[in-house]
Amino acid sequence: MRTLFIVAVLALAGCQGQTSPEPQIVPIRNMHEVPRYDSQSRSTYFDDHRTMRPQVPNTVAREMQVDPTISSGLGDDGQYLVTIPEPVIQDAGGMEALLARGEDRYGIYCVPCHGGLGDGQGLVPRVSRVPAITPPTFHDDAIRQMPDGQLFATISNGIRNMPAYAAQIPIADRWAIVGYVRALQLTGVNERTAMRTETER
Repeated sequence: MRTLFIVAVLALAGCQGQTSPEPQIVPIRNMHEVPRYDSQSRSTYFDDHRTMRPQVPNTVAREMQVDPTISSGLGDDGQYLVTIPEPVIQDAGGMEALLARGEDRYGIYCVPCHGGLGDGQGLVPRVSRVPAITPPTFHDDAIRQMPDGQLFATISNGIRNMPAYAAQIPIADRWAIVGYVRALQLTGVNERTAMRTETER
């Protein structure tokens, strides 16, 4: 019996690495050969013969924001929203959670140019030393008085040298960044007020 086992093992070992004209034995073929179409190939299943199927009309993606005021920053009257929409704050879990998320996203997408204080002194303008690409400070009165919806639209669509970030930053995160920018502006006001008070003394 032992001799027979040794002979069987040697016989199997001797078959490794050899080619065979016989088809490969695959007990479960559904994971071995999966029917598929190559991109741009012709299909006989669909009437229009396209394998790359168009989006089904009137469907809404799960992550899509269906409220146009939230996704655009514009109210029904076509004017920018003055403040962050209340549903955005509620969905974030409250203002504190919204600001925490905004600080996190701001640190990723905005700090390189706008700086950690929102003063426009990020690494990119400091290294490039090109005045034309220096972003404005968020502590400028014009930006302080800007509606929240306009800040949101600027992040979404870009402005001048700033690219659009709609593809990189989800809608809720853009609103969170707007909230954090407002927090930075308040911090700047408090710091400047303290400095002015100290100077007057």
